[in-house]
Amino acid sequence: MYVIVVGGGKVGSNLARHLIEEGREVLLLEKETSRARALQSELGESVVCADGGRVEHLRDAGANRADVVVAVTGSDETNLVICQVAKIVFLKPRTIARVSDPRNEAIFGTLGVDLTVSSTRIIDAMIEKQVGADDLVIPLLTLRGGDVEIVELRISDESPIVGKPLRDVALPAGSILVAVFRGGRTMIPRGETILEQNDELIALVTRLDEPALRRLL
Repeated sequence: MYVIVVGGGKVGSNLARHLIEEGREVLLLEKETSRARALQSELGESVVCADGGRVEHLRDAGANRADVVVAVTGSDETNLVICQVAKIVFLKPRTIARVSDPRNEAIFGTLGVDLTVSSTRIIDAMIEKQVGADDLVIPLLTLRGGDVEIVELRISDESPIVGKPLRDVALPAGSILVAVFRGGRTMIPRGETILEQNDELIALVTRLDEPALRRLL
């Protein structure tokens, strides 16, 4: 897998470092010369001084063969431009964008960005969770179009699904359970899986069906 990361701040540099440690082919683009040089001293040839929002720089970076382009600069507008250039000009790569303002997520989805990650929304949800909102849905990722999210949820003690096998639970039509976390273990949910109080779930759900899933849990 070849991944292009645009933006050499803390998020971009840590992401690039992690991907390199996993054995991925990675190229980090940072347009500020001093920052790029500092990163080159650590990550070597995996860092180049370039502007990921410019077609020629993305072309030089090999965007035509990239599997994923990740835009994690501090500017939503810049991240959107980077993803659009990657999509429109190079067609092939999947795009992931960091979004600082949650109000921009729908725009990103409408304009073709495959995945958006909003740290603001996640942190806000975690704050709410700490003050006792047990049925809270924590958004992890927003998929293309902004209508489908990957969310983390927790089953409350008042949920009617506690003690029931998953096959007997009438989930909202626009939702799928992906994983169950219990006692330090991760389980892939199946029909016979018994759901318990305080189970933490990862689900794929449409925004339209999110309120129903929240009420159920």
